[in-house]
Amino acid sequence: MTDRVALVQGGNRGIGLAFVRQLLADPGFDRVIATCRNPSGAEALRALAADPSLELRRLDVTDEASIAAAAEGVEALHLLLNVSGILHRGDAVQPEKKLAQLDPAAMAEVFAINAFGPALVAKHFARALTRHKEPAVLANLSARVGSVGDNRLGGWYSYRASKAAQNMLTKNLSIEMTRRNPQLVVLALHPGTVDTGLSKPFQRGVPEGKRFDAERAARQLLAICRDATPDDNGCFYDWAGKPVPW
Repeated sequence: MTDRVALVQGGNRGIGLAFVRQLLADPGFDRVIATCRNPSGAEALRALAADPSLELRRLDVTDEASIAAAAEGVEALHLLLNVSGILHRGDAVQPEKKLAQLDPAAMAEVFAINAFGPALVAKHFARALTRHKEPAVLANLSARVGSVGDNRLGGWYSYRASKAAQNMLTKNLSIEMTRRNPQLVVLALHPGTVDTGLSKPFQRGVPEGKRFDAERAARQLLAICRDATPDDNGCFYDWAGKPVPW
């Protein structure tokens, strides 16, 4: 059996950083690869680099050349977590409350990071997940607000639509990639409301006990990945392992 390798795309902060910490302590993995746009400036991630089982690589999901470069030399993966996402960025990108607020440039940025990015990462790391025929998991961090069936409030046009698009791409991956490795499980995962920079401006009104710290969120999602079987392939689960409607 090959060494078991996990890759966290977007491992420099929030849930991604928590994934890296927990995977380094997981005896089920021999090596962990963490990617981010600027590894030299990722202080929290670099603080973990003294662990010889951790490797840092540069990867920007909006730059396909950087994704291809990050995939070079990665011969086998057993867990790939696509974590990077955007909900807001200063005044340029904000979740829209009404139709009049739609801005094509902001929408394009949100889709590039939330929908196209995970698909392009899968494109370039597909061989590493499928060249072996051992159990493996590709998990894309989605969001319940990307569910068409669960949308009762409207708003947040770009974020909702980008996550819905990501979900469809994830479903496609679950069909094509498992033809090459039937032991691969492709999942969409909703982490809940996590106390990170992404959600911080929008946490008011979150019910007591429904806002998680990053370490708890990572632990819950890794448990789902660890327990996943081929019967779960192509499914959308929340942090508790319950199905989320498409």
